Amino acid sequence: MLPLRRASRERGAVMIMVALAAAVLFGFVGLAVDLGHLFVAKTELQSAVDACALAAAEELRPGVAPPDPQAVTRAVNAGILAGNRNRVDFQSASAGIASGDLLFSDRLSDNSTVYPFGYVSSAAANPATARYAMCSHVRGGIATWFMEVLERFLGLAPGSKSVGAWAVATLKPSQANCAIPLGLCEKGAGPGFGLTPGQWIGGKFGSGGGLTGSFNWVDFSPPSGGASELSALLAGQGQCSLNTGTKVGQNGADESVATAWNSRFGLYKNGGGNPGLTTSPPDFTGYAYTAKDWPGQSNAYGDFQTRRTAFSSYGDTIDTIGNGNTIAGLGLANAFNVATHGASGQLASYGADRRLVTAPILNCGAWASAQTIPIDGWACVLMLQPVDKPGDPIAMEYEGLSDAPGSPCATSGLGGGSVGPLVPVLVQ
Repeated sequence: MLPLRRASRERGAVMIMVALAAAVLFGFVGLAVDLGHLFVAKTELQSAVDACALAAAEELRPGVAPPDPQAVTRAVNAGILAGNRNRVDFQSASAGIASGDLLFSDRLSDNSTVYPFGYVSSAAANPATARYAMCSHVRGGIATWFMEVLERFLGLAPGSKSVGAWAVATLKPSQANCAIPLGLCEKGAGPGFGLTPGQWIGGKFGSGGGLTGSFNWVDFSPPSGGASELSALLAGQGQCSLNTGTKVGQNGADESVATAWNSRFGLYKNGGGNPGLTTSPPDFTGYAYTAKDWPGQSNAYGDFQTRRTAFSSYGDTIDTIGNGNTIAGLGLANAFNVATHGASGQLASYGADRRLVTAPILNCGAWASAQTIPIDGWACVLMLQPVDKPGDPIAMEYEGLSDAPGSPCATSGLGGGSVGPLVPVLVQ
């Protein structure tokens, strides 16, 4: 039997060993749990800043003549909106991205300088030359549990942790792209196809397209298309995985197509509120252009930029042209719910880049001798006005080739090409 004093000493030694083992155990648990928590937080935040940078880059228009003075402002708004739609802290909270988290540059930094690598704030950025958008954010206040116990044991000051992430995006040519199912009929040979930037292209909203052969409804999957396919493409992001040379057919339009078209103007069929705001988002503005309110019938793009910044609605058009509840003779304000305007309205909350769209350029005359014809090029067009039903007038403004440097159009196609329409891609 051990002497009492020796047994007491050994019990003390065991207590020390247990304490040390417990500290080591807490340390390993902390590494497994707390560092795992920080890793998840970092991954969630990285997704948020990636979305922020991509959305901001999509709004930049370097090289556009005349320069777009609101490009950087729209980039900031789009970046904040897209970034904060990504949730963090196990999807329980907004990412918290704010205007100060977005920076801009006219060149890609080689990161040889200290952060922010030569990028400047939105207030200092030049809208005419800014082509790279950086989104960075630090999220603090991330609680740890086991690591705090270990810190206290080691005599260190315990506290919450923080993680940071950043991303840079710009516009680059795509391999393929997404386009609306409405093709412009070429008026001459490429590369310009006889089309002039700023010109209005008018016709009827119905089977066969424009009255003068200026455009035509396109079936991207002949012969299995139809009006339901057109409606889905207009309500969604368009037909993707396209490239020049893709064979397309003709199609027709019915009332469902008109309804989907109008969703891009923030107009939704009456009944049940506006459920389409999330499934078929509007543009940032529903302001419309017709021969009555825009007699010059050309170059409405500059005014459109201003209307987007103000989140002007279709209802603002009615007020401007003063013809009651109609526009161009159509009773749309009575038949549709109109998305609300202003910085706190539905257009600001749910809006996206929905009226500056990419459309295929086609030799429409070739349909006389063939059921399908190839896509020859890509046009950037501005959707000018909503419609009531097939057979109504329609107008679009041609803004140039969508693969031209500085084109106001960008699509959601896959980046990495050399001549495709410009798309936002992550570069850092």
